[in-house]
Amino acid sequence: MPINEALLKILVCPEDKTPVTYAAPEVLTRINSAAARGELKNRKGEAVTQAFKEALVRADGRVLYPIIDGIPVMIIDEGIDVSQ
Repeated sequence: MPINEALLKILVCPEDKTPVTYAAPEVLTRINSAAARGELKNRKGEAVTQAFKEALVRADGRVLYPIIDGIPVMIIDEGIDVSQ
């Protein structure tokens, strides 16, 4: 379920306050592949094993915030470094 456009316009990264946008399909594919291989961790260091259909990425493209059941998880420790 897509996020309401008005909400998306006001959402920002909780760490650096830059805007976020939907993650590109190729980013999701790479993140989901790493999760399937057991190589993905969130910023807290916990393993992330679930695949994501949607996610938000901050403006610099470095941190991804998953969208779970239509709700963006905008918590710094739950963010995922895209470079993994």
